[in-house]
Amino acid sequence: MKFFDPHIHMCSRTTDDYQAMAAAGIRAVIEPAFWLGQPRTNVGSFIDYYASLIGWERFRASQFGIAHYCAMGLNSKEANNEGLAREVLEILPQFILKEGVVAIGEIGYDEMTPAEEYAYQAQLKMAVDYDMLVMVHSPHRDKKRGVLRSMDVAREMGVPMHKLIMDHNNEETVRDVLDYGAWAAFTIYPNTKMGSARMVEIVREYGPERIIIDSSADWGVSDPLAVPKTAQLMLERGIDPAAVELTTWTNAISAYAQSGQIDVDALMQTPVIDQRQSYSDNSVLRGQKPRVDEPVPN
Repeated sequence: MKFFDPHIHMCSRTTDDYQAMAAAGIRAVIEPAFWLGQPRTNVGSFIDYYASLIGWERFRASQFGIAHYCAMGLNSKEANNEGLAREVLEILPQFILKEGVVAIGEIGYDEMTPAEEYAYQAQLKMAVDYDMLVMVHSPHRDKKRGVLRSMDVAREMGVPMHKLIMDHNNEETVRDVLDYGAWAAFTIYPNTKMGSARMVEIVREYGPERIIIDSSADWGVSDPLAVPKTAQLMLERGIDPAAVELTTWTNAISAYAQSGQIDVDALMQTPVIDQRQSYSDNSVLRGQKPRVDEPVPN
């Protein structure tokens, strides 16, 4: 099976993780912009970070046959530094239309402060102005209220629900998201958010329509193989293989291909890897022999 992990923070992961992900069947990822664990102090650090998502990380993934896309945005935690947030919002349009950017995200609420509201609405307006998808981070506290607020504001701002991917859902929010017509994404993350066994039961109860499974693996205790592991558990527990494919591959493509940035036919092909390549004079190799595949015949 092929897998698509449409929410994973690869700048926090090692190159070994890319290797393991490729071996497990992960063919494509989306890396949404998020915070570093400590506050950034100036707009230049955002510029360098955004550049890395469309530069080095995309290259690093390609060296293991993984298609790397990203979402650009100012996350909710950093929206509360209001002066810096406004500077970031000014430079964000320079990045959202770059090649490989499939959405504005991940954006939304954390504490649901006025500053977060301002940044969220400003970025929703960008999405409407540039006809882009939106990846929304739902708050970890008071989640149901935050999810409903996120969708209501997006709709009021003119974002079509079929272009809204609501992430970090749970049993309390899934029905509302599906009823609104948005995509319901679920983060398989140890100890918090959603576990694989619970995910199996959600798919069993609600079916696979507009449901997307991701890992959100980052610098915390997390698993970059959460998507294929959850797929395996679904199969073991009797979920229809067609539903497994929809929730771990097809639905993510259907949602994010609306961006026009995803070459679906290319994703279906076996990737050809040449690790002799470099990016800004740097490679993923540290002395080992490069993998060089034979060209695929036409």
